[in-house]
Amino acid sequence: MHARQLPSSPKMASISMATFTGDYDVRSCSAVKCHTMEERSNLMNMMKLSIKVLIQSALSLGRTLDSDFPPLQQFFVVMEHCLKHGLKAKKSFIGQNKSFFGPLELVEKLCPEASDIATSVKNLPELKTAVGRGRAWLYLALMQKKLADYLKVLLDHKLLLSEFYEPDALMMEEEGAVIVGLLVGLNVLDANLCLKGEDLDSQVGVIDFSLYLKDIQNSDDSKQDAGITAVLDQKHYVEELNRHLSCTVGDLQSKIDCLEKTNSKLQEELAAATDRIGSLQKEQQQLKHQNELIRERSEKSVEVTIQDTKIELDTYKQSRQGLDEMYSDVWKQLKEEKKIRMELEKELELQIGMKTEMEIAMKLLEKDTHEKQDTLVALRQQLEEVKAINLQMFHKSQNSESSLQQKKETISSFEGKTNQMMSTMKQMEERLQHAEQARQVAEEKNIKMKQEFGGRIETLQQQLSQLDNQCSILEKELKSEKEQRQTLQRELHQEKDTTSLLKTELQQMEGLKKELRKLQDEKQQLEKVCEEQEQALQEMGQHLSQSKLKMEDIKEVNKALKGHTWLKDDEATHCKQCEKEFSISRRKHHCRNCGDIFCNTCSSNELALPSYPKPVRVCDTCHTLLLQRCSSTAP
Repeated sequence: MHARQLPSSPKMASISMATFTGDYDVRSCSAVKCHTMEERSNLMNMMKLSIKVLIQSALSLGRTLDSDFPPLQQFFVVMEHCLKHGLKAKKSFIGQNKSFFGPLELVEKLCPEASDIATSVKNLPELKTAVGRGRAWLYLALMQKKLADYLKVLLDHKLLLSEFYEPDALMMEEEGAVIVGLLVGLNVLDANLCLKGEDLDSQVGVIDFSLYLKDIQNSDDSKQDAGITAVLDQKHYVEELNRHLSCTVGDLQSKIDCLEKTNSKLQEELAAATDRIGSLQKEQQQLKHQNELIRERSEKSVEVTIQDTKIELDTYKQSRQGLDEMYSDVWKQLKEEKKIRMELEKELELQIGMKTEMEIAMKLLEKDTHEKQDTLVALRQQLEEVKAINLQMFHKSQNSESSLQQKKETISSFEGKTNQMMSTMKQMEERLQHAEQARQVAEEKNIKMKQEFGGRIETLQQQLSQLDNQCSILEKELKSEKEQRQTLQRELHQEKDTTSLLKTELQQMEGLKKELRKLQDEKQQLEKVCEEQEQALQEMGQHLSQSKLKMEDIKEVNKALKGHTWLKDDEATHCKQCEKEFSISRRKHHCRNCGDIFCNTCSSNELALPSYPKPVRVCDTCHTLLLQRCSSTAP
């Protein structure tokens, strides 16, 4: 079963205990949400009870509260439980740590008035834990009567609080705002709490419900309570009015100070403006007088300038005619020089093309020479190998000839033996014929002879067979030697052909070397020609640059003559260079080159111009320009 919310009366405190200290066996998300909502409502009701009991007991005593006052102690315990609700556990080396002093430290950053509390809490040597510092901070905020204000500042910045609290914590929900509203009533109380000597670190934060379980049944007490609440409301209202009035008074004083400062500045500006107006009126009168004098002088100077302009126009026309003639001559020279330049550029392009072709031909020749050198080296190696093979073949041929002679000698010896055997065979046949003839006569002798010569015939037949075998072997060796000789002769013919080819290639290489030398000589000659042409081109370029400079000078003179107009005296009121106003002491002077009007200091130079025979007045800028032109045109 779900527990009901605690009422404001102390009679129902025992009923809410079951829900306040309910079990934390969470089986589903809805159960957890209901459980947290019940916790928040129970804590809010406990805060209501503790504040109500504290105010009633303090007003009944009618004195300042000490730290030993039980309702005050219970209020701080309940307040500590409210601040701890939904705190996030911060991991450290020791383990998980839950401390409500972390969010209270944010008040120093958000509200600078709380810096005194933070410094005094940090300077207390007895405090060693974050819980003790948080309790000390609550004590000092209550003594300042600003506990509700500081917590309201915290609730206004919920993004910062979300780092320390869970989203369903009491300080993150509407109950936190309700508790802050309840804490405003504590501003009625005066507390004098001594922090020194108290062990705030080791205090046990257990709520004592015995204070809230007393039965208040008398109607007198209820009437007193109603009167006390009315007095408290009136006192709270008066204090809020005093605060608003003090704030408005401070704002009005700051506005008055700003207005006084602006008023004094405006008065000073008014005085300065009146002084300026007077001085300007005096200057206006002086200027009117000067204008009258200037008009009289200008009328006189206009007549003089008209005469000067007529003379200058005549001289300008004469100089213009001379300049037109000079311009036409220079234009003709320019056209001729352009033609010459175009021809030179064409020749240059041809020479550059020839040069590139020569460079390509030289590169190709260098490649051919490198390749032919490589082939020469390979051919030399082949020649050495052929020579070695020839030597080997020569030695082999000598050895084969010696072996042939030996074999011929053996064959001749064998032929002699065979001839002897044939002669012996003929003799034996003759003897056999004689024996056949005399067989009848001497059969007994034949039988004996057969017995005697039978073994010899067999031995002779064996020898003949051996000789036949040796002859066949010798014939095979002769065939093989003939084949070797034929192969050697073929190789000799091939080597002769290769040597003849190498000789022809050597002759070709010598011819190529001669051609290379000729090409190198031609290259040197062409390089000399190119250098001479480059020098000629450089000289032509110098001449062209000089002619261009002359043309630019002439163009600038023409522009100056075309662009410059003779300014009238009425049109110029200030010097063109220094921009000083003309007056009786500072007179106007025309520059005879540009036609503008300058003062005496800015046009004190004189130079001889082509339109004037004698040196004439010139401004400083024209003087420097004309001097630069003279120095550039001078050789």
